[in-house]
Amino acid sequence: MKPAQGSSDYEVPQLPNHKVKVKKPGQRSCNEKNAKGKLCGGHLKRWYYMADVLEQACGDVEKAYGPDAEVYRCEHCKTLYLPNPEEAHGLNVAGRGQISVFGLTIPGKNG
Repeated sequence: MKPAQGSSDYEVPQLPNHKVKVKKPGQRSCNEKNAKGKLCGGHLKRWYYMADVLEQACGDVEKAYGPDAEVYRCEHCKTLYLPNPEEAHGLNVAGRGQISVFGLTIPGKNG
């Protein structure tokens, strides 16, 4: 994957039976447009393609990315999304959250 020239989007080799895109940092919903130009907006969910019976018959994703790749799929249009290389892995898809004030040590009063 490499950024397209003059843009922050990444070029991804397409699979024969699947449309593949790279998630933008923090992206949680599909940004694929239909024939009328309307956004799909479906939620991106982690897709465990090794357990999917239809994908086992096709086998494109396993051949391209291996048996344990991190792949997300739109729940409506079934577009596949790869994780963004700029985004840290292992974070909750809902975001980093806020730092708790309960775990901080507050210095004592002088005097």
